[in-house]
Amino acid sequence: MLTLPSILTHAVAADFARGLKPLVLSQAAEVVADASTLQEFDSSALAVLLACRREALVAGKAFSVRGLPARLRQLAGLYGVAELIPATA
Repeated sequence: MLTLPSILTHAVAADFARGLKPLVLSQAAEVVADASTLQEFDSSALAVLLACRREALVAGKAFSVRGLPARLRQLAGLYGVAELIPATA
């Protein structure tokens, strides 16, 4: 499981996203992004999740998100990307 930081705003998202590839590669067949610790975030968190998804797909791995905050799910719907960040079953 790949755990997102509690703060994922524009100020820190780029630094976190730069380190995604090795984190994704270290996961098994499915990459599960744990968003349950997110407390302070903006739309940059969506960009990070989409980058994580992209890295997972390039590596031939499934991707899902666990514990996505309702407000971030609403933002994903607003931007039309909700279907790209599926919830973990």
